[in-house]
Formats: sequence, structure tokens, C-alpha cells
Amino acid sequence: MLNIWSVSGIVVVLILGLGFLGAPLWAWTLLAAAVLGGLGATPMVWGIFAALAILFNIPPIRTILVSRAVMNLFKALKLLPQISATERAALDAGDVWVDRELFSGKPDLDKLASYSWPKLTTEEQSFMDNEVNQLCELVSDWETWKNRDLPPAAWKFIKEKKFWGMIIPKEYGGLGFSAYAHSEVIMKLGSHSATLAVTVMVPNSLGPAELLIHYGTDEQKRKYLPHLASGEEVPCFGLTEPEAGSDASSIQANGVVFKGTDGKLYIRLNWNKRWITLGAISTVIGLAFKLRDPENLLGRGQDLGITCALIPRNTPGVDISERHDPLTVPFYNSPLHGKDVVVPIDVIIGGADKAGQGWTMLMECLAAGRGISLPADSVGVVKRAARAVSAHAMIRRQFHLPIGQFEGVGEPLARIAGFSYLMEAARLYACGALNEGVRPPVITAILKYQLTEMSRIAVNDGMDILGGQGITFGPRNTLGLFYFAVPVGITVEGANILTRTLITFGQGALRAHPYGLAEVAAVEAGDTRAFDKAFWSHIGHIVRNSTRALLLTLTRGALAGGRSSGLPRRYWKKLAWSSAQFAFLADIHMGTLGGKLRLKESLTGRFADALSWMYILSATLRRFEAEGSRKEDLPFVEWSAEYALARIQESYEGLLSNAQLPGVGLFFRGPWHWIVRANPLSKTAKGADDALTRKLSRLVCQPGEQRDQRISGGIFISTQTSDRMNEMERVFKLCARGNSLAAKKRHGQLTAEEIEELKACEVARSACVQVDSFTLEQYAKWDRI
Repeated sequence: MLNIWSVSGIVVVLILGLGFLGAPLWAWTLLAAAVLGGLGATPMVWGIFAALAILFNIPPIRTILVSRAVMNLFKALKLLPQISATERAALDAGDVWVDRELFSGKPDLDKLASYSWPKLTTEEQSFMDNEVNQLCELVSDWETWKNRDLPPAAWKFIKEKKFWGMIIPKEYGGLGFSAYAHSEVIMKLGSHSATLAVTVMVPNSLGPAELLIHYGTDEQKRKYLPHLASGEEVPCFGLTEPEAGSDASSIQANGVVFKGTDGKLYIRLNWNKRWITLGAISTVIGLAFKLRDPENLLGRGQDLGITCALIPRNTPGVDISERHDPLTVPFYNSPLHGKDVVVPIDVIIGGADKAGQGWTMLMECLAAGRGISLPADSVGVVKRAARAVSAHAMIRRQFHLPIGQFEGVGEPLARIAGFSYLMEAARLYACGALNEGVRPPVITAILKYQLTEMSRIAVNDGMDILGGQGITFGPRNTLGLFYFAVPVGITVEGANILTRTLITFGQGALRAHPYGLAEVAAVEAGDTRAFDKAFWSHIGHIVRNSTRALLLTLTRGALAGGRSSGLPRRYWKKLAWSSAQFAFLADIHMGTLGGKLRLKESLTGRFADALSWMYILSATLRRFEAEGSRKEDLPFVEWSAEYALARIQESYEGLLSNAQLPGVGLFFRGPWHWIVRANPLSKTAKGADDALTRKLSRLVCQPGEQRDQRISGGIFISTQTSDRMNEMERVFKLCARGNSLAAKKRHGQLTAEEIEELKACEVARSACVQVDSFTLEQYAKWDRI
């Protein structure tokens, strides 16, 4: 016979089970009825129960008697964020992708592992193997820095081979490449020269070509796209201003519609732009400005809003005579000025009908653009760092040992290698979606922010390992110019601080949440039926994820399910576990702080970090499977997964330590704090241990497929023996052979031929560790070098 404790235990198990499975309300009603029956409830209790069951289980009754009151309360207390027109355009731009799964608390792991993995076409691969390599051979980054410009042969080649037409369809004379091919080109160029990469990436990113392809009139496409593809027209796009950087919606550039003496409509423009890449050499200027129509000549009111137009450089009043110096990296970056510039109304991209729709255009294009150029460039830089620094770590010797064998050097070296692996995974995962036309703004914001930040860390690590060779500037320095360029990527296309604290979670909290945006829309529209459906589904969502977060924590993810056998299986489980924690914490913060959450940027930044690293972990696991689940790749997968999970754990600990939740903050700093933070069982990751770190540093310091393909595959290394990277690769291989010969020498086993080989290795090694120096005259006048 069951006693009260047994019955209570059964009830608790049923409650947890229903919560974990996300059972519908009727199942909870049946459980409550069974409990009441077991307790011998009185008729009065049964009556109250029946009334409540009818009230909450029949939607029309619930809508009228409960949901309407809740919705009115939400309005009165302003619990939901107020969304401006510009924010609405950003929210409506692009698509939701894996971010919905990660935000759900119960991600479909099979779905995450089934998204397409990109491949190049035969034509695209040929372009990579030929034209891209040929362009790189034309450019010496050091000579470009000295001369403050790319060589004329490189400019000519860029235009002739249509590097500026990668995204332009073939029907308009472009190359019509996929997003992945576009990314691959920028990645390889970025591994060789920052100036070259930026020069090629910008016309293929947010700018006239991208806007014309999606929104231009047929006439505008025929007029401009062929000339943009061939390089006859040099484009730029003027968006940022002294008072409008990350907050691009606050631009002061303005245009006024008026009727000319010929009876046609014109726009009078005035603007003051800055940080405009290619501006000083542009022939056609894409311009974002606020358009007013004081006489209502277009019939749509006086304030039309942000508009995009194409302005020929030779239009009177246009001034492109100045140039910025972005940390001495000599790509063209300029201020643009326009005073009383008069242009016909048809310069508006898409024609007069698109007046005032510029913000929507920009948001939709950025939704894809952030995921290609800057992430690709960042990956190229980190792959170069991995290749150059690992070679240096075996060439440079101290205390009679290659410095790569010291654990102090091995730690940053492993971090560079690990970053290279997981950054490549994140890039390729997104490229697969972009290839299929998916434009996920939250994910591309994650890519832009996280990959440029990791590039900064990796380059700094590389400079630490290179030591004197890193800080001695000259043609033999493999990272110095990239060190200068890294902050540029941090700053552009939405400064990283803004991207982390406002965009990633600010947009994701509404876009990717299953019910958040629906609730906001229902309240704004006063639609009680829609609110009832979204709100009560949201309540069920919270119940499910709170239960999942608790049980997955107590079982260390054992109940989460998984995908494959072996090491990655437990990381798939931990991904599901992390998602449950994320969804629960997000709902609690959104529910208690409401619209005020957006102002708590320290909190939204931590949520952004957790969401970012869940995406990167998903990408890493997907990469491992897409590339054949090679056993030899497992150290890279494990290091990447441990690093990602440690960052997620760090984010959650920060959220719990700084919980400012009205009414429930004490609970989170008390019982829940112990369950998910102080309790040793709650730790999702320990981080990469010393043994794993040593394994990675050893793998990247020896010739072979792991170093050449997994960590630095696809980068450019010149075939010219005078090139520094080429020299280091040659000496690196000699040193790998020399190390084995040195081991034999200690046992007196060398042949005469091997002794000569060892001597040749030492001569090459000694020459390779030399650094640049200049005469005083050369230093004073770089053009004499």
C-alpha cells in the first residue's frame, strides 16, 4: 500500500515529466484532477476546479475573461518593449535560422546537424586557383604600405577579372558567384593583404551593386551593373557621418524634393559623410539621406524618411577630394561632402516609388552582408597567424629547444589553432545558409562581432609569440600590418560594442523567441485572440524550459538526447542543456524587466555571448560531421567545444551574479544560484585542460594535413622564394626534419649525409630568425627601401 510519501514522489515525478515534455494544458488538468481525487476533495473544491478548468482550457472563454485583462495590464505597465519604425524595419529584415532552435530551449539536434554545408562549383574553384592566386602574387603588402596604394597592375587585374562583380548576376556581366565563393575569395585575400581584401570586399558588400540587384529598376540595373562588374564604375556607399555611426538612423544628410522650371521633379541634396571606403576614387556614390517633400509633390506626405540614391561623382557640388588614414592601412577611405547637389528624382534606387524605403533596404542587405566579408577576412587573418606563428615556434630556438615546445608558448599557440578551427566552422555553417538565400541577421551579427573579436585575440597572441619579430616592422614581419588592421574590422558595419549589447540579443529576443514578437504585435494591434494564443503558449514554454533546465542540470545533460557516438555526442547533449538554461533565463529576464531589459546592456551583452557561443558550438559539431567525422580532428573539436561551453558558462554565471529581477532576484541569488552555479554538477564545461592544449600545440607545429587543411587551409602562400611566408614554410619543414636528425645525433646515429643536412638546416634556421633593419636615410624615406 502506498503511503503519503510515495504518492507525493509519484506526483513530483509526473509534474517534472509533464514539464520536461512540454505537455499541453489538458494533461496538466488531468493530473490535477487525479491529485484532487486522491486527496478526497470536497464537492466545493471540485466545483472550483471545474470552473477553473473550463476557464483556462476553452480559448474563447479564457480570451474574454483572462487574456484581455492580462493584455491591458501589459499595456498599462509597459511590460513589452516599444518598437520604433526603424527598429521594426530591422526586426522585419532577413530570416530566422538556427537562432530559433537555440532560443527554443529544446533544439532539434538532427535539424542543426542537417543544414547544408557549402561547396564551390568547378568555375568558382578555378577562379580561386587561378585569378585569386594571380592577384595575390601581384601584391606585396609591405610595398603597398610603403607606396600607400596597390600597384597599378593589381588595380587593372581587379577590374579586368571582375573581382568587383562577384555578386553581380552573369546576365549583367558579373561573375554571379555564390555567397560561399564570395567568402572564400575574401578569406584568401585577407590572409595575404588587408588593403587588398578591403578593396575587393566593399563593392561586393553593402553598396550600389547589392542595392541595385535587389531594389533597382530595370533601367538602373542595365545602366550601372555591367559597368560596376567591369570596374568602369568605381562604387562607394555613403552612410556614416560625424553624428551617425553605429546609430545610422540618425543621419543628417538631407534631400528636398522640388519641381524644376522644366516641370520635372528634382532633389536638392546636402551631406557630410565620413569613413567611406573607395570614396576618393569613386565614380558613382551610393548615398543614404533623409528625404523631405515639403510640397507633397510625390503625394506621400512631407517627411518620407531615409532614402538611398546613386549620385554620379561629376555632379556639381560633390566633393571627394580628401582621404582618411585608417591606422596607416592604405585602402581608400574618405570623407564625402555634398553642397546643394541637384539630381533628378530617378536617381533614387528603385525609382520614386522607393523613396523613404532606404532603411528597410539597408537592414535587409546588412542581414546577409555582415555574414560574409568581415567574418571571411577575420578567418583569413587567423589562419595566417596560425601558419606563420606555428612555423616561427619551430624555427625560433631558446635554451636549445624550439620555443613551441614550451608550455607557455603552447597555450596561446593552441588558442590560435583552436580559434582557426571554430571560426572556420562558424563561417562555413552560415555560408551554407546564405547560399540558399537565407539571410539571418542575428547570426550574421554574431559572426561579425565574434569573429572580428577572435581575430584581435589571435593576432595579439601571435605578436606575443613572435616577440621581437612581431614588433620589428618591415617586409619580414608576418603580422605587423594585420595588427594595425584588426581594429578596423572591430569598428565598421556596426561597432562591436553595439552589435553585442543591442543587436544580437536585442533583435534575437524578439525575432528568435517563439512567442515574444507575436505578443508585442498582438498588444500593438489590440488583438486579444492573437495575444491569448501567444501568451499562454509562452507560459507553457517557460514551464517546459524551467523544468528542462533543472533536470538537465541535475543529470548533467543526460536526458537531452544526442546524435552520434563517441566524443561529439556529449557535446550535442551539452548544447541542448545550454539552450534550456538560456531559454529559461531569457524568459525570466524578459518577463520581469520587460521593456527595461534593453537598457540593461551588461545583461543583454551576456545573453548575446551565450547565444553566440551556442551558435559557434553548433557550427563546430556540424563541421566535424560534414568533413567526415575524422578521428584525427577530435582534438580540435574537443578544444573548440570546451572553449565555447566555458564562455557560455561564464555568461550564465555573470547573469546570475548580477540578477536584478523584481520579486525573484533573491531566489536567483539563493536556491537557483546553488543549482546552476555553485553546484559542481551544474558546470557545463571545465575548459580545455593542459593535456588537450599541449596536443593542439603539437599538432599545429608539425607538417601535415591537420596544419595545412584544418587550421590554415585555403590561405595564400606565394610561390616566390623572396616572400616571407614562403621562406618560413620552407625553413619550417627543414626544421621538422632537423629536429628528428638532432634526436638521432644525440645517440650518435647520423650518417655523413645527414650531418650535412643538419648543418644546412641550421644555416637556414639562423637566417630565418633575422629581422629587418634600415639605414637612417632609409628609415627617414621609406621610398628608398
